[in-house]
Amino acid sequence: MARLTGFSKFIITLLILAAVFFGGRYILNNTSLGESIKQQAEEAQTDNTSDRSDNRTDDNDRVSGDKTLKVQLVTWGGYGPGLYFNEGAQANTRSRFYKDYGFKVDFKVENDLINALNAWMSGQYDVLVQTADAFPLYTAPDDINALKPKAFMQVDWSRGGDAIIVKRGINTVNDLKGKTIAVAVPSPAQTLLISSLEAAGLKYADVTVLKTADNLKAAELFRSNDVDAAVVWSPDDIIATRDVPGSKILLTTREQSHIIADIMFASEDFINSNRDMINGFYEGWMKGVAEMKANPSNREKAAKYLAEMNSLPVEDAVGMMENVYFTGHGDNLNFFGLNPAFKGQEGGDLYGKMARKFVETQDAEKVAPSWRSVIYTGGVQAAQTRLIGDVYNPEEGKIFKPATPEERNAPAFASKPISIQFNTGQSSLSQNAKTIIDYQFADVAKTFANVKVRIEGNTDNVGGKQMNMELSRKRAQSVADYLKQQYSMDANRFVIVGNGPDKPVPGCETNATEDCKAKNRRTEFQLIAG
Repeated sequence: MARLTGFSKFIITLLILAAVFFGGRYILNNTSLGESIKQQAEEAQTDNTSDRSDNRTDDNDRVSGDKTLKVQLVTWGGYGPGLYFNEGAQANTRSRFYKDYGFKVDFKVENDLINALNAWMSGQYDVLVQTADAFPLYTAPDDINALKPKAFMQVDWSRGGDAIIVKRGINTVNDLKGKTIAVAVPSPAQTLLISSLEAAGLKYADVTVLKTADNLKAAELFRSNDVDAAVVWSPDDIIATRDVPGSKILLTTREQSHIIADIMFASEDFINSNRDMINGFYEGWMKGVAEMKANPSNREKAAKYLAEMNSLPVEDAVGMMENVYFTGHGDNLNFFGLNPAFKGQEGGDLYGKMARKFVETQDAEKVAPSWRSVIYTGGVQAAQTRLIGDVYNPEEGKIFKPATPEERNAPAFASKPISIQFNTGQSSLSQNAKTIIDYQFADVAKTFANVKVRIEGNTDNVGGKQMNMELSRKRAQSVADYLKQQYSMDANRFVIVGNGPDKPVPGCETNATEDCKAKNRRTEFQLIAG
């Protein structure tokens, strides 16, 4: 047997030590066992040092470590970034809110919004979640408004999490006229329904609303013979339509992409007394959004925490997160009206509109205070010098492909006729015509930002047919050009059609009266998938 020299023994020893070192490193960084070991070590280290540092602020005078922000959440996929940044739902010293900003965050699920509101008013929660459209229901009542609730962060846009489901025979929003619809009242479900009806030229009064306590009850009622349609949450849109033969999903917030915006709010006194904590909470959450967008593994981590908080399988949590768009810092600048160049949907648009609508539907006794008086933008503005880079940019508008011949006749899920007056033989828009577009369609176009708009020009039968065909096309194009110029909408979003006299209003086919001629001289806006 060959004998090993001293040098050989030395080399072998080095190799063994290297194998142990790199093997241990691999286990720590690439296995669940290693993750557990690192986590336990980290907890031990932070727990040992927290006793010495809990009553001490850092060099930036951040909030002391014994402070805990108590935040209410609901069962919803939009809270992944906060859970990711906090390393779970419970207050803990592993949280980056704690490490970077000096305070802990404790997230609690409370799906009963009345219970959550009462708990907030009694001081059990510091921060509540709501949607911008429903926020007027919190700011209008005197007893709640005495606490001066102020929205300070937009969390997400619903992108498929809310839906309108319908039974056999209902193919468009226009077909909902006269139908009975199960709707949770008051809630964002009302907002979704109201804005959908407006896209079809209908009013809330044109349907019969069967009021329910929540969206789960609306889905349950859909299975009965008492309703024709319902506004529900995902996955109840899939489950309920599967249970009712011939039913289908009419539209979701994937199409109506800018209508349900989740926000967080706190009382004015709490914000004033804990400004650094609110600002740090905003900034940390925005970092969480950016990191989740940049790295799929961070998104997986968020899904794990979301699943744990809601006692769900991870795959269900992933599905929940796929139904939202997490809004980052740039989106918050737009939402709170801090970007003068932004021409899309702002929080004030949703809030102001529904503040008036809730009075009309008798869900509120008076119009809520103005948007500017119920928001705190200090956190958004304070973060501007630190949240820099492409990862913090706002969502880009959808890029549409050029219109195809098939889209001229593609089925529309909502059609809204609007009378826009043109001078005889002219296609240019008057100032009055622009105002009509602003008030009767621009809001619809911003709300349904992910779908194409077919603009059809129509005329009466006065004059030659070919002349009217070309004139109606030019008029439709002038409307599209205005929307592009005034609201920065993608030119490819529009499908331009000139019908001339070929599509008269039912009952006015012969253009026998001046009233019928006026009705036929219309511009029709149709929403189509695209």
